[in-house]
This record gives sequence, structure tokens and C-alpha cells, in this order.
Amino acid sequence: MIKLKSTISISGVIMLLLFTTTSYSQKITHYKIKHLIEKSEILKEHFTGFTLFDQDNDKIIYEQNGNKHFIPASNTKMYTFYTVLEMLGDSIPALKYAIKGDSLLFWGTGDPTLAYESFKSNKVLDFLKNSEKKLFFVSNNYKGNFYGSGWNYDDYEEYFQPEMNSFPIEGNITKITANSNGELVVQPSLLRPFFKVDTKINSETFIIKRDFYSNRFTFPSSIPKPGFKKQIPFKTSPELALAILKEKTKKEISLIDIVLPESFKIIYSEKTDDVLREMMLFSDNFIAEQLLLVCSSTLTNDLSTNSIIEYSKTNFMKEFANDIAWVDGSGLSRYNLITPNTSVALLKKISEKINDDDRLHSLFPAGGISGTLKRAYKTDDDNPFVWAKTGTLTNVHNQSGYIITKNGKRLIYSFMNNNFTRTTLEIRNEMVRIITKIFNEY
Repeated sequence: MIKLKSTISISGVIMLLLFTTTSYSQKITHYKIKHLIEKSEILKEHFTGFTLFDQDNDKIIYEQNGNKHFIPASNTKMYTFYTVLEMLGDSIPALKYAIKGDSLLFWGTGDPTLAYESFKSNKVLDFLKNSEKKLFFVSNNYKGNFYGSGWNYDDYEEYFQPEMNSFPIEGNITKITANSNGELVVQPSLLRPFFKVDTKINSETFIIKRDFYSNRFTFPSSIPKPGFKKQIPFKTSPELALAILKEKTKKEISLIDIVLPESFKIIYSEKTDDVLREMMLFSDNFIAEQLLLVCSSTLTNDLSTNSIIEYSKTNFMKEFANDIAWVDGSGLSRYNLITPNTSVALLKKISEKINDDDRLHSLFPAGGISGTLKRAYKTDDDNPFVWAKTGTLTNVHNQSGYIITKNGKRLIYSFMNNNFTRTTLEIRNEMVRIITKIFNEY
């Protein structure tokens, strides 16, 4: 539920907004928005939730199904985002290490940025390269499955669903391109020997398949067209992480199983805001999942998604902890269930935590300008008026975020759509129409 400054319940606030005689303009605002939502022929066809909140006056303007639960898809990333704001400093903890005699032992924190194409920091690799100690990698601290709870195993070859582990490298993704001779170029290069021609593959287009249980990749005997590109998650293992790390550092590194000592140090990598921005603007599932593990690493050396979610709910979201079902960092799981009201309450907490609209807006997709909203809103002179996180799965499309209206009113909204049979584009366009109307008139 949304916790307002007064002690009035949410239902009480809504009733007051509906029936109080404090302001004629408030009634007009409420009923116009009610008309926009309830008279929409598109929204009538499926399950819709919408909550609009006046940030400056700390009041709900309108809600429909505000306390009903929806599958949030990538709106879940807002909950990961807030957990990171509360738990991490200005930089990402990338590696824990301890010196024992002539040996340097290191543990991963789940940091997603190592050799990830969006980030340039080489602090971890340089640290290991420059060490004169014998290097030992400890991989025993990830406590979870390689997939999140409720993930679709059919998507194991899709770029948006890499596996999770304590020491990810290159986003746990295999990148495949074709050179001018039609030969495959594979990154990480040490996986190239595991790519084999399979004459049984009969496809009009050049495709690459990966075995579910291993890094065995197969492709047809035909030659890929120039410009061919493909990204497929690789099957993670401590041995593979070690092999890639050895290739990148040109150092001898061994696996070892040992408990993290009480006295250890931390190497930091990228700026936290830069990583959050990448996650939010491009809805990066891998970064979202790994960031929860990084948060977990600040409490204990055991990296656990379940543990950090429960910790975050108990310590940072206790006002609405019982109103959400939250199981992963990215929103890939359909087990997540969240209400529009809880998302508005969370966005209010995020705004108060950051306390800087310029910084806040830079971390969310901006309508008509950036990220997943770049093509969703028209802007005047490239000045956005909406900053929001999208969330999309099959038959699910949501937006939750911030609006600054033409009159300068600061609003928070959560617009959730589940179980529709129209195209996602039609649902998105209807949301854009309604949010733009609110921007223009309020």
C-alpha cells in the first residue's frame, strides 16, 4: 500500500478525493482521468491497473485496481534499483581478496561489469595482472540455481536470459559474428572449438543452436551472410570462468575451496549510477540479477537472491512488504506479483532517497529520448516529460515512473496491463495517449 504522511488509509484517502468538497478542480482532475481510463476501448478488453499520485501534495489523484496484483515484468527492476540505492555506495564492489603468504585468494561478488561491453573499467583485470602473488580463485560462494525462480527454460538460448554466478565475465554471453569469408568469429575465443557443423540442421536461415546442458554449439553447413551477429548465453561453470580469466590476464590461476577470512579487502569497479543507468534504460536482465547478488555480498560472502530480497523487503520496504511477491531481480519470472499502489509507493521512496530530479531522471528511460521509451513519446525541443520503467512479457506491458506536466505538477504513476491479446504496440500507444493527455491538461 501507499503510505502517505497522514494516518488516513489508502481507501480513506481515495474516498476523500472522490467526495470531499475541498476543491472543484480536484474533482475535475479525478473525473477526467477516470473518463480517460474507463472509456478506453482498448483497456476495457483486459486487466488494467492505474494509480496516479500527486508528488507535491502527497495525494492519490486517481486509481483503478490500485491494490490488485499484476505480473510486473521488468517493473521488478525498480525494486532491485531501490535495493542498490540503499545498500551500495558510489561504486560497485567487484572482488573480495585476502593475502596469505605468497598467495592471493579472491572471491567474486557477482559484479556484472567485468569485460561487459557497456563498461570500460579494467580495475579487476589490472589488479590480477599486476599481482606478484600466486593467484587462487574461490568459487564456492554462490548459493542459488543458474536461473531464477519461475524462469522460462525454453529461453536458455536467448540473449536476455544469461545464467547467474558469482564471477560473471563478458555478461555470460557468447558473441558470434561472421567475417568476410563467412567464417565464424567467437568471443570468448576459447569457446570456438565447441562450435561444430551439424548437417542435420535444415533451415532456410543460418542458425546456431546450443545444447542445454553444455557449451556444445551447432550450426548448418551453409555460410552465414555478411553482417551476421548472434548472442547466446554460455553454460557457466567455475572452470569456464577460470579459463576465461586466465586467457584475459595471461596469468596462472588455480581453483581452491576455502572460507573467506574475517580480514579481507575489496576492489571496486564501475560507478554505481552508471551500472544502474544501463540496467534501467535498456532493461538489462543480467545486470539486474547480478546487482542483487552484489548487494547480498555486502552482508555475507554467500550470494543469494532469495536472502537479499527478504532482507530488502524487511529493511527498506516494510510498509508494503506483505503486499508484494518478489522472487528475482529482473522480472523474467511470472511468480512476481506487484500492485500499482506499491510501485507508486516505491517510486516515491526512490525520489526521496535520490532527492535530485536531474539525477533521478537520468537513471530512468526518458520518453522520446532514451532507452526503452525512446520511440514511445513525442517531445517538444527534445524536452521529455515522462521518465519511467517499462516492463514487457507475452501478454504483459507496464509503465511506472514520473511525469512533470505542462503546469509543472510532479506526478508519479504506475500503469499495468496484464492478459491482453492485442499487440504490445497497441497497448503501449494507448498508455502513451493517456499519459500525454495528463501531461497536457494537468
